[in-house]
Amino acid sequence: MQRSEFDVVVVGGGINGAGIARDAAGRGLSVLLCEKDDLARHTSSASTKLIHGGLRYLEYYEFGLVRKALQEREVLLKAAPHIMWPLRFVMPHDSHLRPVWMIRAGLFLYDHLARREILPASSAIRLPEHPAGQPLRGQFQRGFVYSDGWVQDARLVTLCALDAHERGAVVQTRTRCSRAERGSQHWQISLEDSSGATRTVQARALVNAAGPWVGDFLRDVAQVQSKRRVRLIKGSHIVVKKLYEHPYAYIFQNPDKRIIFAIPYEEDFTLIGTTDIEYRGKAEEVAIDQDEIDYLCQMASRYFTQPITPADVVWHYSGVRPLLDDESDDAAGVTRDYDLSLDTQGAALLSVFGGKITTFRKLAEEAGDRLQQLLAKGSGAWTERATLPGGDMPAADFAAFLANMRAMHPWLPERLSLRWAHSYGTRCAQLLRGANSLADFGTEVLPGLYAREIRYLIEQEWALSAEDILWRRSKLGLHLPADSASRLDAWLTDHVANTTEAKGSTRSAFN
Repeated sequence: MQRSEFDVVVVGGGINGAGIARDAAGRGLSVLLCEKDDLARHTSSASTKLIHGGLRYLEYYEFGLVRKALQEREVLLKAAPHIMWPLRFVMPHDSHLRPVWMIRAGLFLYDHLARREILPASSAIRLPEHPAGQPLRGQFQRGFVYSDGWVQDARLVTLCALDAHERGAVVQTRTRCSRAERGSQHWQISLEDSSGATRTVQARALVNAAGPWVGDFLRDVAQVQSKRRVRLIKGSHIVVKKLYEHPYAYIFQNPDKRIIFAIPYEEDFTLIGTTDIEYRGKAEEVAIDQDEIDYLCQMASRYFTQPITPADVVWHYSGVRPLLDDESDDAAGVTRDYDLSLDTQGAALLSVFGGKITTFRKLAEEAGDRLQQLLAKGSGAWTERATLPGGDMPAADFAAFLANMRAMHPWLPERLSLRWAHSYGTRCAQLLRGANSLADFGTEVLPGLYAREIRYLIEQEWALSAEDILWRRSKLGLHLPADSASRLDAWLTDHVANTTEAKGSTRSAFN
């Protein structure tokens, strides 16, 4: 916290900012990451939560992007098997939309554009004879199955920030970069925390990973002109009670040529999304509207036997995707690729335009290569074969890890052990150290949430509020009573005092 000179200051605590901070710190560069809110507070916790090549992008001839994303799927699955896992998708064939030959050709490309070691190839199926056909309307007789991956998106961001911190980076949440003055060799950067206190740091390079605010940051804070800009596209999702029992996800084609997904979610629910709508409001105020809820319900109801209505929606969320503006007429067709814009008219400024969660590691690696070359300091690329915190499991075998954890701690409730294993992976050892019963975890503040876990999230993962804990570090908010957030915030007020700790931001410590 007392350090005032850095090689790199990264602005933005979403997936790209956290990924770049991790990559740069691992190369030996001195790094500060600042985020004006909580980690993954905005776009990076509002995705469809897929690690995927993007099958539909083939229709827009985005072969390079799809290949890059397909290559990254298995890199990421090996890096964090606790928060990412393979998922099989079923595409029912609607004869009124894309023809069979087109789907077969697309899936052939999808299978062969990148090497696969973990994920199985696609195949055709007869829906009446397949478990995935059971909840579907009878008119859908044919279908296709292919592979992609699933990720706990907000936890991915947190783990990248944690890895960056453990490799030497300073991570400051609830800290806004309010001013950046450019010199010939260095930036003078003002950082303002949630109390209004300001300090100034110096950096040889400034990384603008502000997501939807990338243009605002350039104009208002760095006072730099750029020809590049992002296009804000709103994506909304709804969550309903579980619609089926099998483990498959669905990809549904719709008459407007868009697609939506229906995905098993948090054991008890089904996630349906997303929409693609041009957005012109303030990014921090994005919210789902009734038309989007109606649209997602209607499109899913075209396929499922059980009609889905707005009354069935138990939760919803929206995010703004800051996509690289390629002047496409169709919001759904705007490229999901990215551009790293390096400005060396004075101290270095690297701005991130666009991107998607699947390619964050590659984007961060490319940013790290540029920073290393520019600063003439640091070691080479390293993240391709590295695990994220908690992901260092033998053979990346989550099932074996979970079985061993349960055998060693048979007193752990099954649901709790599964949630902890998926959230923390091998870091569960820190939570379980010295514990022989649930009583050793302290107060059960909410059902399944104990004081020991809260302490871990505050001390290790920058959590401060009930929203951080219930909706980003976990999705416990979906499973608990409606008043849980207010109850947890009250408990935090009674048991936690704000402090400033070496790990980074305005943090909290137990009384």
